[in-house]
Amino acid sequence: MFSDLVVSFGEMLIDFVPDVAGVSLAESQGFINAPGGAPANVAVAITKHGGNSAFIGKFGDDEFGHMLVDILKKNSVNVDGVLFDEHARTALAFVTLRSDGEREFMFYRNPSADMLLTEAELNMSLIKNAKIFHYGSISLITEPCRSAHMAAMKAARDAGALLSYDPNVRLPLWPSEQAAREGIMSIWKHADFIKVSDDEVAFLTQGDPYNEDVVLSLWYEGLKLLLVTDGEKGCRYFTKDFKGKVGGYSVKTVDTTGAGDAFCWSFLFIVAADEGELKEALKFANACGAIATTKKGAIPALPTASMAVDLISTSN
Repeated sequence: MFSDLVVSFGEMLIDFVPDVAGVSLAESQGFINAPGGAPANVAVAITKHGGNSAFIGKFGDDEFGHMLVDILKKNSVNVDGVLFDEHARTALAFVTLRSDGEREFMFYRNPSADMLLTEAELNMSLIKNAKIFHYGSISLITEPCRSAHMAAMKAARDAGALLSYDPNVRLPLWPSEQAAREGIMSIWKHADFIKVSDDEVAFLTQGDPYNEDVVLSLWYEGLKLLLVTDGEKGCRYFTKDFKGKVGGYSVKTVDTTGAGDAFCWSFLFIVAADEGELKEALKFANACGAIATTKKGAIPALPTASMAVDLISTSN
């Protein structure tokens, strides 16, 4: 299996997911607390597939923060880059589940501990050992975390790591849509690998996400792989030398939280230039993303490799 270290940087939080889909937060009678946060989800997805990952981020020195770090440890994620802040709380999100499994978010972070990570607190030796450094855009929204993010990204790049970016657009956290677009695009051209959803393509370009010219407006010289996820339809891939699409899998969707992060383990294969190998990796990633929608929450729904193989074999 892939043994090189993948370091995931950013937020980890508690998602409170209604126990019944299709009702508003106010109408919900009960919630399931599920660990989440896109960078952390990816770190756990990697170890579930036999890979080697670490998480860098800050938690409140509270019950939720310690619970989340324990979950990382139980999933064999390296936590040498984790810190606790006794003056701030761990971030919380309340997730509204529509009847089709899609979500809306209400966040509680004013500020939460993850937003307060500073450059001086970064575990630079861990970052410099990364083969791949993975991050989102939420850590770009406020200082001091933005400066920590930029410093970590530069240290990883200078040490020879490949940079992986999943913007993971969460508009309620940004001051405005325009601020979100500008913030997300401000680091766009640093990445070797970028994964976006069709909805994110539409938001970032303000164009048709199924028009190839619109998608390719996000391409830049030096990018190794651009992936666009299309939900149950699968994904499209673009490299300097080839492009194509890989079909998805039909499952009974309960909650789409974390599906993109389950998919995201495929970036482990970006170093391969062979299209056949990439397509096989994406077929597997599509299966992982599909399975992740069949349970509530993000980390609890992340599948094992054997579950993905079973879905692929039964769908052929």
